Amino acid sequence: MPKHAYHGRLSVVVPVKNEQDNVEPLVREIAAALSGNTTFEIIYINDGSTDATQTRLDALKAEFPMLRVIRHRESCGQSRAVTTGVNAARYEWIATLDGDGQNAPADIPALLVKLADPAQPANLELLAGWRSRRNDTFIRRISSKIANGVRSRMLRDNTPDTGCGLKVFARETFLQLPNFNHMHRFLPALVMRNGGAVVSVPVHHRARERGTSKYGVHNRLWVGIVDLFGVAWLQRRVRLPQIEPDSDL
Repeated sequence: MPKHAYHGRLSVVVPVKNEQDNVEPLVREIAAALSGNTTFEIIYINDGSTDATQTRLDALKAEFPMLRVIRHRESCGQSRAVTTGVNAARYEWIATLDGDGQNAPADIPALLVKLADPAQPANLELLAGWRSRRNDTFIRRISSKIANGVRSRMLRDNTPDTGCGLKVFARETFLQLPNFNHMHRFLPALVMRNGGAVVSVPVHHRARERGTSKYGVHNRLWVGIVDLFGVAWLQRRVRLPQIEPDSDL
């Protein structure tokens, strides 16, 4: 049996900051995508929003009893918001989505099918969404392409798109990883460093219809490259023990 077997239970973690117009349509999409064959909860982390995001989330809880909302008093960043949600999650597997509506919740079941496939590696701990066709501006596409290329050469994580917000991973694995700002962009390398397998799955990517992006060239490209050297440092200092088969585990 895989180290982290999937038993049909999923916690969906969505970090948001000032996404008042995206909250309701995305909650409805998540619920529609997972209703029927999956036991699930939806955890929204309101990362210090100053608009009506909290009010709209509170109103949705009456209609969607599986919706839980956790509020940061001040913004702590996307990685910390994801960590808050993972810590609060009740189930063994986590799906994350960006709160801007560009990830398609309808892709989550396809990732779960991959997760349950017995042909996958026994140590599979992360399914990473791969936005093979990006619906973004030219500047965002080129900055992402450069960052992904540099990261792939340095970290050798065999992952074409680490920046995709749509991921499915084992809760226990995530909680064992080094935690730092922007860590969510390096999950494949960190999981592999910890001995887990990573599989990339093509997913849809949609144009942003409402609200404004929180990322530009400065905080998407250059900050990510700075963090890259820290992750490379972590990789060089890990030693994974090889356990003998006659050990009492």
